[in-house]
Formats: sequence, structure tokens, C-alpha cells
Amino acid sequence: MGKIFYIMGKSSSGKDTIYKKLSERMPELQRIVPYTTRPIRDGEQEGVEYHFVGEDRLREMQEAGRVIEVRAYNTKCGVWTYFTADDGQIDLEKKDYLVIGTLESFQALKKYFGEEKIVPIYIEVDDGVRLSRALEREQREKEPRYEEMCRRFLADSADFSEENLRRAGIWKRFVNMELERCLEEIGAYIKDFRV
Repeated sequence: MGKIFYIMGKSSSGKDTIYKKLSERMPELQRIVPYTTRPIRDGEQEGVEYHFVGEDRLREMQEAGRVIEVRAYNTKCGVWTYFTADDGQIDLEKKDYLVIGTLESFQALKKYFGEEKIVPIYIEVDDGVRLSRALEREQREKEPRYEEMCRRFLADSADFSEENLRRAGIWKRFVNMELERCLEEIGAYIKDFRV
């Protein structure tokens, strides 16, 4: 029976980098590509980080009963929606998956597929380091969105509060101060579940 290894953490914790590196090192773990209505960022590719769709496509999938979970954020740039769909990507009878997302989407997938099939991987970094990383990343954008960066940073404090982590059943944490060490620890953790 397959598992979904679910990577999450506050913004700029390094979860995207960890996800990409683990995908390279553990190609046997399949990907589940989520959907979003937000604009594509520099360096992103359709079908890699997300499926970039419009509100019409989201409504079509909801009406067809194919949306597992959906989240909408009122950002400084307008409402951005993120969602996971049961669109044929997932076959837990035959495969294991590596996924990246939010605490909210983790809980929705856990409810949809069953707690025994979802393994949380929570990435943690000091807030000062996260803020510095976020600023550096935003400065590389053609059109930096500093207000949105700040909104995300502050929202994460509430979203990933200790109470919310405890309620979601997150007990294991991986500190991402040394990327290689963090990757090794997560890789060993995943292998223990796949034995």
C-alpha cells in the first residue's frame, strides 16, 4: 500500500528546494502536481510546480467532483486559489508519492485518503533566516511583490502555530539550516516508512 510523503513548512523554509532535491534522489517517489490560479513566477514551468489554471477550470473541476481540497488567499495581488484534484495522478495501490503543500492541504489529504497513508515532513527554519531568504528571492523577481511577501510571512506564524501543528499530528520536525544534512535525515525517514 502506497504512502504520500507530504512536505510542508513556512514560506522560505527551503521546502521547494528540499522537494526538488528529494525528487532527484528518490525518483521512485511519484509527484502530485497541484493546481493554482495565481500567475506563474519566473523560473516556474506549467505542470512542474503547479498546473496554472483560471477560475473557470477550477469551477469545472469542482462541478465534476474532482477537487480534493481548495484554498483561496486574498493576497496583495488579488485572490489566488490553490487546490489538489483527483485527476488520475494518484494510485496508492501501486505507488508512493512526494508532495509539497500547506498544513491545511495536508489535513485535507489526510481526511480524503486516510491518516495511515499520509506521512508529514515538516521543515523548520529560524524566522530571521526565513525573512532574509524571502527578501532575496523576491528581489530576483522581475516585479517584486514585497507586500505579498510580508503578508505570507506573517500569515505563516498563525497557520503553523504550535497549536495547529499539534492538532494536525505533526510531531517530527526537520531543521533546514544545513541543506545536505536535512536532506539526509528526511531521506532516511522516508526509507524507514518504505521498508
